[in-house]
Amino acid sequence: MKYLKNIFGILIVSLLIFSCKTKEIIIEAQEVDDIVTYLASDELEGRDTGSEGIEKAAVYIESYFENLGVEPYFDTYRDSFNVKDKKAFNVIGYLEGTDPKLKDEFVIIGAHYDHIGFAQEENGDKIANGANDNAAGVGTVMTMAKYFAKTKSNKRSILFTLFSAEEKGLVGSKYLAKTLKAKNIDLYVMLNFEMVGVPLVDKDYTAYVTGFDKTNLAEKMNEYAGKKIAGFFSKAEEFRLFMRSDNYPFFKEFNVPSQTFCTFDFSNFEHYHKVGDEADIMDFNHMANFVNTFIPAVKKAVNAETKEIKMNPSK
Repeated sequence: MKYLKNIFGILIVSLLIFSCKTKEIIIEAQEVDDIVTYLASDELEGRDTGSEGIEKAAVYIESYFENLGVEPYFDTYRDSFNVKDKKAFNVIGYLEGTDPKLKDEFVIIGAHYDHIGFAQEENGDKIANGANDNAAGVGTVMTMAKYFAKTKSNKRSILFTLFSAEEKGLVGSKYLAKTLKAKNIDLYVMLNFEMVGVPLVDKDYTAYVTGFDKTNLAEKMNEYAGKKIAGFFSKAEEFRLFMRSDNYPFFKEFNVPSQTFCTFDFSNFEHYHKVGDEADIMDFNHMANFVNTFIPAVKKAVNAETKEIKMNPSK
């Protein structure tokens, strides 16, 4: 009887441990609120590349990664480069994959964390806080990092990458893409998040995908999510948005699916590069729903046994 009790006790403990390891993480609105509100605060003065404000943003992101147990990919979290006479740095967190074979393949989940600093004054305010552009994207990447760090559910390795100098011409992403290409990493897919702080209007999908017809990314993400979360937006093609965000350098260097998800449709947000791009006009319930909607699809992409997301022929 004592033997059976011991066996029973071991089984209960094992089940509890298993339950804790497999417990899903739900991202709350307050979590993205906290991140975006800090990054878009006046204290950071618009996070211009090379400024004291963007240094504070980098320290904040590094601390977040460190507390999660997300390691630096390089010797530190910072991937340093120069923009003219200014020192700049991408901030990169790394989670090694859990699968012995698939961990040699990489997924990049990215967003730029810089903004333009100051803009035309309105009502005494000159700080372009950049809440939607792109603290919202940063909040998405950081909370996804939290999910994967807590659940340890990534078979492939992930680089959580926050780019600097996007506003200077994609300088940070160009630098990193070349660096990773020189290291000959096996990049599977690059998923970029840009201006996701307010929901789309009258669309039957959650976000549009730039370069929609270049790959089957939208099709696979919708399949993985079990609903239509990624769609086609004609203005993204008209304004060549595929080539205007940090996904593009990875597409050029690696010729793999590298695309941006966005919810800015030119009618639902009127503060692009203006001082009105403040945290208090972001929809944090939408943002939490956005992250929680995308995580299951991203997780399936990260864990697919083969590279199911592919380039379309002649694209």
